Amino acid sequence: MNIETLREYCLSKTGAEETLPFGPDTLVYKVAGKAFLLTGFDSQPLRFNVKCDPDKAIELREEFSCVLPGYHMNKKHWNTIVVDGSVSSRQLKEWIDHSYDLVTAGLPKKKR
Repeated sequence: MNIETLREYCLSKTGAEETLPFGPDTLVYKVAGKAFLLTGFDSQPLRFNVKCDPDKAIELREEFSCVLPGYHMNKKHWNTIVVDGSVSSRQLKEWIDHSYDLVTAGLPKKKR
């Protein structure tokens, strides 16, 4: 997965929008104004932060070396994923889906 594939996948989510609230180097993908993924343009290899259920976050960090506590985020609820080729694109998309689903589940019914 590269930055373009990541961008396309995030924007394919219902109601997703791409924002630059922290300046021109950090993309933030939101649904109904709530972030579900953050990534930097200049990270090599590609890295992104996704929201995660706290118990699942710990399990993923123990199982996968590419899953780290969320960089500059609440480490209880966010993971940083390093796209180093150690997991499939399918797995990466599942983690993005989980983040998106957590955020949308927390929205008021009118915004879902």
